[in-house]
Amino acid sequence: MARAIEEAGIPTVSMSSAFDLTALVKPPRTFFVNYPLGHCAGKPFNRQNQMEILKTALSEAGNISEPATIVELPYQWEN
Repeated sequence: MARAIEEAGIPTVSMSSAFDLTALVKPPRTFFVNYPLGHCAGKPFNRQNQMEILKTALSEAGNISEPATIVELPYQWEN
C-alpha cells in the first residue's frame, strides 16, 4: 500500500518490530523499534512511550533520502 501512496506523490512512513521481514518487503522508509511484535508504536497504555516513538519517527522521516531505508530507533522494551 505504501508504494501506491508514494506513486501518488504522498510520502509514507512505516513502523516495524520485525526487522528481517521489513528488510525483505522494502517499504519506502521505515522506523524499527525492537519491541515485541505488534508493539512498534509503543507499550500498551503508556502514552508517554508511544508519543516519544511517534515524535521521533515523524521528526526524522525527512532525513531519509535512500529508498527502503530502515532506521533503528533506540527504544528498549523493559518489563
